[in-house]
Amino acid sequence: MNASFEWLMAGVLGAVVGSAEIISRYRDEPDDALRTWPSLFYLLVNALAAILALGIIRVFGWTFGLSNEEGVRWAQVLAAGVGAMALLRASLFNVRVGEQNVPIGLNRFLDALLAAVDRAVDRRRAQERAVIVSETMRDIAFEKAYQALPAYCFALLQNLPQDEQERFGKKIALLRGADMSPRLKSLLLGLGLLNLVGEKVLKTAVQHLGDEIKVSPSSEQEPEERDSSPHE
Repeated sequence: MNASFEWLMAGVLGAVVGSAEIISRYRDEPDDALRTWPSLFYLLVNALAAILALGIIRVFGWTFGLSNEEGVRWAQVLAAGVGAMALLRASLFNVRVGEQNVPIGLNRFLDALLAAVDRAVDRRRAQERAVIVSETMRDIAFEKAYQALPAYCFALLQNLPQDEQERFGKKIALLRGADMSPRLKSLLLGLGLLNLVGEKVLKTAVQHLGDEIKVSPSSEQEPEERDSSPHE
């Protein structure tokens, strides 16, 4: 295996491991998250960390119990690429602040980078998400949809953890008792589902459920009829 290719592969593996962390934070639209500048810088840091880890492994001559030279070199590349995150997350030492031990190390730098990614993705997606939810939930009645729509969305997915479904159920219970207009509750229901299941699943579920979760025509006409009635 060419030496330059080994270093390149270590860097690529480090970036892939870093991208997995970002994707896990933004499952509804991971592509948007990875296209922001803070995300690209985060991937670069992970790639450089993997290359540095490979250099350290080579300096100390770690063979991982292997005797075949080609096998050793591949093992070193894999260990560097996959283990770079552990290297970055390691705390160099702890500082006592009041009654708490504060870890000092590169993990603080990574947390700051991830916070920057969060802000960049939120700014990038905020307007787009507002339009998506407003259009998708336009005619949806919250009292009809707050049980049926999440249940159908979750059923369409095969691997949504049960604890996430339960947490979402608790949020919807609080939302149902909140002092808000039905329209705002519907929008917040849509946003919550968008975060969990993504745009395509949400739109598919709304389309399939159809009139079962839509505002009935009579409920839309009632306010107009009341307004047009003569005042006594």
